[in-house]
Amino acid sequence: MFHGSMVAIVTPMAEDGSVQRDALADLIEWHVENGTDAIVPVGTTGESATLSHAEHCELIRFVVDRVAGRLPVIAGTGANATTEAIELTRCAMEAGADAALLVTPYYNKPTQEGLYLHYRAVAEAVPMPQILYNVPGRTACDMLPETVARLSHVANIVGIKEASGSLERVRDILDRCDGRLDVYSGDDALAREVILAGGKGVISVTANVAPRQMHEMCAAALAGDAGPAAEIDQRLAPLHRDLFLESNPIPVKWALFEMGRIGRGIRLPLTPLSECHRPKLRESLHAVGVL
Repeated sequence: MFHGSMVAIVTPMAEDGSVQRDALADLIEWHVENGTDAIVPVGTTGESATLSHAEHCELIRFVVDRVAGRLPVIAGTGANATTEAIELTRCAMEAGADAALLVTPYYNKPTQEGLYLHYRAVAEAVPMPQILYNVPGRTACDMLPETVARLSHVANIVGIKEASGSLERVRDILDRCDGRLDVYSGDDALAREVILAGGKGVISVTANVAPRQMHEMCAAALAGDAGPAAEIDQRLAPLHRDLFLESNPIPVKWALFEMGRIGRGIRLPLTPLSECHRPKLRESLHAVGVL
């Protein structure tokens, strides 16, 4: 249903933490111009955990209005309370988003049965396309391939963003689901291999700063052109690595500030990128040609 380089877009903020909507609108236009294949707002890279419920829903509406049908909008609507996830997903549907992306419930550490029932409840309550999101390094919750396979039989669960860092895990999910849902990489460094293995794309942090290159790499991989995809991916490797010098989205927001695209704001408990890491990330931005 969705494919290619899908940017997990940041939420631009001023130093006081207020949302910079003009900067977000400019980012959206930049992504449209540079071939980004979908916009994914208010996910974990978009600092959803520090947004109020009202801000979260308003930002989905803002992005949908600004995109104006030119790209798919996949709204982050995950939460660690099933009722809240339903409410946010309903907000996304009413705003006109094309799909919802739901991270596994964090901190609660539900069982696999709890995960199955959580996602099934959201899917049954809100009739829109939904993408699962597994990122155990951030949530302390790992959704296993057998649970994903069970959920692949729910009609409006259409994909999974798998960010366990394991290509073997991706292949296991692809085998078990047998085409019933699409698989997207949640790790930029694995995106090319995931696509060549049968995945449909990546929900990307790197695309925030190098949208054209990420689009071209994904397009080559989707076309089966492994050589050109590898060449582009090799050039992007410094960003895949250094955009995670500290917890995401700290480095990527600093990079975009350094590029003159957003303000320097980030909400506590996150803080701006530490001084000691800035020269290394600046060097990588220069190496890739985006600074």
